[in-house]
Amino acid sequence: MPEENCTTLTEFILLGFTNCPEVEVALFGLFLLIYATTLVGNVGLIVLVQLNACLHTPMYYFLSNLSFLDLSCSSAITPKMLVSLLAQQKTISLIGCATQLFLFAAFADAECLILAAMAYDRYVAVCHPLLYTVAMSRRVCTSMVAGAYLSVGLTSLVHTSVTFTLSFCGSNVINHFFCDIPPLLELSCSDTRINEVLLFALCGFIQTSTFLTIVTSYTCILSTILRIRGADGRHKAFYTCTSHLTAVALFYGSLLFTYLRPSSSYLLDRDKVISAFYTVVFPMLNPLIYSLRNKEVKDALRRTIEKRVFSQ
Repeated sequence: MPEENCTTLTEFILLGFTNCPEVEVALFGLFLLIYATTLVGNVGLIVLVQLNACLHTPMYYFLSNLSFLDLSCSSAITPKMLVSLLAQQKTISLIGCATQLFLFAAFADAECLILAAMAYDRYVAVCHPLLYTVAMSRRVCTSMVAGAYLSVGLTSLVHTSVTFTLSFCGSNVINHFFCDIPPLLELSCSDTRINEVLLFALCGFIQTSTFLTIVTSYTCILSTILRIRGADGRHKAFYTCTSHLTAVALFYGSLLFTYLRPSSSYLLDRDKVISAFYTVVFPMLNPLIYSLRNKEVKDALRRTIEKRVFSQ
């Protein structure tokens, strides 16, 4: 489109899930409940780990960071979505849209790296227990988390920069409930092939490499477990691995399906439902999947409550 026919947009309109007011009110109540549960679950886990010395281990250090990322990712999306569900004007400024995209991309990619770090931690603990204190020292764990945050900050900056150097001509209506890359590319009147290649390459590298790390780690873990004598021990270990891998499969499945496809296969109405799962629902489930079913966490929670009650 010729440059003179393009106007500089200062805001976008988020189309959301539906135009029906009754459905929007119902969705508002549902997502508000989910967000409140996300806040309580993830903040509670972070505080619990900080208050209990028995949880000051690499596994719970990573779990605390995972809860922080879940809380941050949900908070970057859900509050604006809740406002839009009840507002007459469902607008978001250009700067607000860019900020939301940057934060979401950073937190989502960081979660992939932390999940991979957690899988590696379990691999070392089960398969090489004698080397655990050296391989997973405080310095190593801190470096892994810091490296994850730094790398995803850079990749998110690249995604945001190349997306908002595009020209947006004509309609400013985003067929989504938040500012994500695929609907923004759909809206642009520029050539988006470079953006699509970057999206596929960067997201593909982070998501695929971390997923393979997780699968490889758990394959080695299961191989070790199979050599354990005693059916009860094997059953307990298999059950733990299955719950973790189920959560990973749900998270990675939705991400890989959304971002590692040609743009011609995007169906934004369908993709909005998938996006709602990994941006809103999954952060609520993580404390339950990774922690609340864990005996150590439940024991620490019980001791903390008893300490607070009997100290009155």
